Amino acid sequence: MGEDGTLEKVIMDWRTLAVIAVVTILWRTIISIDGEIALWESVSSGVVLIILGWFIFGYLYLLSKRETSWIVSNKLAQGIAISACALNIYVIIYYGMRWFRLMTETEVYVPREIFLRDVRYAMLVLAYCGIIWATGHLQKMHDNYILVTKDMPERRKAGASEAMFSILTDERSVIVILGLVFLWRAIISFDKQIVLWESMCSGMAIIMLGWILLGYLSSLSVRTTRPTVAKIYQGFAFAIFAVNVYTLVYYAMRWYKLIYLAGSEESLIPLDFVLLDVRYFVLVIFYCTAIVLAKHLERASEECEYLIKKGESA
Repeated sequence: MGEDGTLEKVIMDWRTLAVIAVVTILWRTIISIDGEIALWESVSSGVVLIILGWFIFGYLYLLSKRETSWIVSNKLAQGIAISACALNIYVIIYYGMRWFRLMTETEVYVPREIFLRDVRYAMLVLAYCGIIWATGHLQKMHDNYILVTKDMPERRKAGASEAMFSILTDERSVIVILGLVFLWRAIISFDKQIVLWESMCSGMAIIMLGWILLGYLSSLSVRTTRPTVAKIYQGFAFAIFAVNVYTLVYYAMRWYKLIYLAGSEESLIPLDFVLLDVRYFVLVIFYCTAIVLAKHLERASEECEYLIKKGESA
């Protein structure tokens, strides 16, 4: 194994990811202990997060371009890359607005603003770590099963529940969901004010979507018989769990602000809505990508099983 391969193996090792997570928690604890985060501390945090996110995206993009007769592995790499890219875009916009002081509002009630920022940072790092873990096993699966799959048997006729799942995970269904979300955010942002019921409708929809996806991917990781595929499920499910935790904390604290600090949204300006809407779009894109990814993961599990049996009988 060359030096590049050794470095990749070290980075994707669970112990390395555990160290990254622990260091992140310690770093955020230290810089937040005085109740405020200085510009240099924010820049240090943001630059590390941006480099990590785009490194993951670049690696996955290159992995998706590798020639293979097993197309589903490339589709999985593309799907995870899109998920990472969605998070990366949010990170760049968020830190860009914070560093250049383009944000005029606090996202939640002031005494807990630092807490939300720490939760966001920790959960983004954990999400990236989950994606790295999944990527490591995706590469292993990619290398181990680059066999011709043109002889794959046709899938049995799907039942009613499976047919519904196939419709929901279709790329066209995802495009429809994204279109509806765009219209919804355009409508509620038109008057430059987001009231409690609008925020609750948005939040409940995305919270339910996130936890349903987590449950589904977790069930798939238990059902598959291939350890490598199971670890890909687990890695991406962990990333979804981290994003879900942030979403839950964010909306709980925001609803508290809207309920107990009525009228606090009146000072919003158009740039504030950029962050609010970008956050929502990023979360929806992240979850929608996971929906499509679930279909390819299930297909990969079936093809892995077939290829292993084919190799054993050869």
